[in-house]
Amino acid sequence: MGKVIFISGIDTDVGKTIATGLYARELMNQGFSVITQKMIQTGCRAFSDDLLVHRKIQKIDLTEDDLNGTTCPYLFEYPCSPHLAAKQEGRHIEAKKIEKSTALLAKKYDYVLLEGAGGLMVPYHNWETTLDYIQNQGYPLVLVTSGKLGSINHTLLSLEVCKTRNINVLRVLYNLYPEYDPIISEETQRYLKHYLAQFFPHTQFESFGKIAI
Repeated sequence: MGKVIFISGIDTDVGKTIATGLYARELMNQGFSVITQKMIQTGCRAFSDDLLVHRKIQKIDLTEDDLNGTTCPYLFEYPCSPHLAAKQEGRHIEAKKIEKSTALLAKKYDYVLLEGAGGLMVPYHNWETTLDYIQNQGYPLVLVTSGKLGSINHTLLSLEVCKTRNINVLRVLYNLYPEYDPIISEETQRYLKHYLAQFFPHTQFESFGKIAI
């Protein structure tokens, strides 16, 4: 069975999709077979936009598992939180369906990079959140952050809740794009590096910027 790693972020639109694609490409360059998966995709009709970005970064064609829906078990049209998107279409998100899809991929690949929707506490059904799902599955986490104002607070809160839930944070990926106030961005990056060294010494810190797709 392949290893499953969850990719989440401190907020929506923080760069999770690019980070997921880059991480997949990095593992592929190391000789591993890698597939990315989208736990739930909202704001799309026929196909997951995020998966298309992943494949472009990986420089591979869509796979059979992409075309049959295994890599995106839930797709909703309305661009909002998964619990509301499902409600809008009169559907119900079942964790078991996502688990089954991931298990099928893990039989075929060395790594499955599972990207969530929005931040850690985004609900997908009633009171169940992405964080609950990660904890229940025991997945290690890659957390994506950035230099926008407020990201120190959001990052530290995310790390603190992961510590409380015994979730292993493998990496914090710092998104340098778009460019925010350089003074704030530089200090945020410096602060987070030192914070991780002090309180999460086993968590790697890396940065990434704008890439051509």
